[in-house]
Amino acid sequence: MTDIKKFEGIIPAFYACYDGEGKINPDAVRQLTRYFIDKGVKGVYVGGSSGECIYQSKEERKLVLENVMAEAKGKITVIAHIACNNTADSQELAAHAESLGVDAIAAIPPIYFKLPPYAIAKYWNDMSAAAPNTDFIIYNIPQLAGVALTVPLLKEMLKNPRVIGVKNSSMPTQDIQMWRDEGAIVFNGPDEQLISGLVMGATGGIGGTYGAMPELYQKLFDCVKSGDLAKALDIQNDCCRIIYKMCSAHGNMYAVIKEILRIKEGIDCGSVRAPLAEMIESDYPIAKECVEMIRAAVAKYC
Repeated sequence: MTDIKKFEGIIPAFYACYDGEGKINPDAVRQLTRYFIDKGVKGVYVGGSSGECIYQSKEERKLVLENVMAEAKGKITVIAHIACNNTADSQELAAHAESLGVDAIAAIPPIYFKLPPYAIAKYWNDMSAAAPNTDFIIYNIPQLAGVALTVPLLKEMLKNPRVIGVKNSSMPTQDIQMWRDEGAIVFNGPDEQLISGLVMGATGGIGGTYGAMPELYQKLFDCVKSGDLAKALDIQNDCCRIIYKMCSAHGNMYAVIKEILRIKEGIDCGSVRAPLAEMIESDYPIAKECVEMIRAAVAKYC
């Protein structure tokens, strides 16, 4: 039976770590994993959007997960996103993730071709079958995948005993309530509305900006759980302002976050992989301002 407690809390989405030549940097992967362990987060979500998975090969994604698990196994929860745009590759990554002992695997629906619900269900169930002893989480991100999870599709997937929940990155928080009503664990996806997702019953949050400011999101989570919604809202508002500042740069948001980590924590994750936009000269003051905003908010709330 699934231990729900290992999924309760703040789970940062893990960032892609590259060296100066744009190759996976195992040492940086391990350093970033230790950083998350030291920050006391509940776990990490590896190989998703923040991990730039659609721009990486199977071998690269395996290398990342292997180095995360070398540091994290038994210390924090690890959810491995294993979806590729074909079933066979997804199954290979699912089996690999299970062999490493991850706590759960996760997958978006197939992208590009718009498949009927029964084909999406088969895609997910086929990869779950390749990791038969590992919990499975559906990743609902319709604004990027082009396919939205529905109640009938979720009901069909919950016939699979390994399917335990949904990482929900759709904007309507009503979706969280609907998935919960069907018996699924739900993780809030949009960082800008973590407080809303938690109030609607999300077990925790998985987010792409959590890694830049984990202290703030953990404090927000604790405030919601203790009933201090006024303080939680103040923290959420400050987190949103920091996110808006990150997104004001020319470079991709994850490039900005990696620069924030370099300044704030001394962790060099490299840049982002093309076609994602790298930072330009005018972006560096923005990253420094984000660091100042994060430090001020941490001092204020934590």
